[in-house]
Amino acid sequence: MSQPTAAMIVIGDEILSGRTADVNVQVLAVALGRAGIALAEVRMIRDIEGEIIDAVNVLREKYDNVFTSGGIGPTHDDITADSIAAAFGVGIDVREDARAILATNYANPEAELNDMRLRMARIPDGATLIDNPVSKAPGFTLGNVHVMAGVPKIFSVMVESVMPTLTGGAVMLSEELHFDRGEGQLAKPLSLIDAAHPLVSIGSYPRAKDGRFTVNVVARSTDADALAAAVADIRAID
Repeated sequence: MSQPTAAMIVIGDEILSGRTADVNVQVLAVALGRAGIALAEVRMIRDIEGEIIDAVNVLREKYDNVFTSGGIGPTHDDITADSIAAAFGVGIDVREDARAILATNYANPEAELNDMRLRMARIPDGATLIDNPVSKAPGFTLGNVHVMAGVPKIFSVMVESVMPTLTGGAVMLSEELHFDRGEGQLAKPLSLIDAAHPLVSIGSYPRAKDGRFTVNVVARSTDADALAAAVADIRAID
């Protein structure tokens, strides 16, 4: 059973400037892993329409699913929805179903749902809405591109909304082993084990604390028997 693939585009000058730390990549990676979908690529790009269009068009051709985070709020620099519409060559406007959902977030929508807030109800033609029970402003899916908010709490619930609609695959299994030695001592045996087990991905992650070097070795595979065989060989390293 093969694994479907996915990519993520993190959109926002605030991420690239260092003012805001991204946590959404990890949230998405964990959710996709549980569904048997491999997150194969992540790009972080600026709030520039041409860059968003280029990234979306490249990645949607390369992977089964593309997820974006950021840039679908009410301010002038929230240009993701327009950029996605341009990437697909479709129109975009305030959609009545999105407007109705957004209105439920306000006590007096006639007064509070101003032109800038209505930007959050602008949906590209042909898109389906992604539920947002936190602030009501929906995300959307167009083709294989899932467009979500950058606010971590909202991004997380949007991921939960989308996951049941996706086709999963073989779930990635993993096992971690710890070694109280430097990575250089493990490099050669791990290289030989990696070559002997082509169905298993083996990663070596060194750490240093109080002058001591240790290594965590993580073996990953969708094949349980292949993983067990590789792990046995790793455990046997002298």
